[in-house]
Amino acid sequence: MNILFIADIVGNEMIDIILDVLPRLRNQYKLDFIIANAENADRGKGVLPKQVEKLKAGGIHCLTSGNHIWEPRKKEVLVQYAGYLLRPLNYPPGNIGIGSTVISNNGLKLAVLNLQGRSFMYTIDCPFAAAEKEIRRLRSETPFILVDFHAEASAEKQAMGWFLDGKVSAVVGTHTHVQTADERILPGGTAYITDTGMCGPFDSVIGMDIQKAIDRFRLQSQIYYVMAKNNLRFNGVVIRIDENKNKATEIFRLNFSKEEFDNRGTDH
Repeated sequence: MNILFIADIVGNEMIDIILDVLPRLRNQYKLDFIIANAENADRGKGVLPKQVEKLKAGGIHCLTSGNHIWEPRKKEVLVQYAGYLLRPLNYPPGNIGIGSTVISNNGLKLAVLNLQGRSFMYTIDCPFAAAEKEIRRLRSETPFILVDFHAEASAEKQAMGWFLDGKVSAVVGTHTHVQTADERILPGGTAYITDTGMCGPFDSVIGMDIQKAIDRFRLQSQIYYVMAKNNLRFNGVVIRIDENKNKATEIFRLNFSKEEFDNRGTDH
């Protein structure tokens, strides 16, 4: 089983780039499932129905998200696309949307579980307890489970990776928009990376205009972020799973601009 996880999509322009390279990535890596985190697709916060439709039509099997999915005027998309667009499972009961799903393709089934960390973020329900309970339920449908852990602290992400080692197929981190170089297969057979990065403008501060970000940190007053525009790059990871042993065998990073991809293919 071959899975592509596409890192946080930042901005509408990046969607067109993703959909342009996706058929070639699918062929090159013989992809069975394609999953993307879309919580920043609309100008850095939230995702619009038309963007969800475009990503779905382009062949992405499931979308995950995080804290920005709750953007007030956009969050109803969670109701409209429940089961396709996920939100972190461990928000308190009563919130709209759902946090996990099982997707099928070519006779294979993959469960996708979306969780959110609590360090330097909202003090929502425990992601470790939520994961343990939900994984027991999901394993009744499929042994193959991918977890998108949307969290700020590297330590919390690493702890989740070790906690779920041998219980799920992969734990991929999102949220910080900076791709980490610690991809590995943990001893129990779980693929892990602390953060997959972002698909968006790299001449920026995590996707936002550089000067606005500098002013925000220097002045410590109400400076609003504005999206950056330059040096658009694709980030993500490809994960290979041995279906007979139910263990990940490989995880590697993707990091390229469209021009680099057109000229040389991917970096792996």
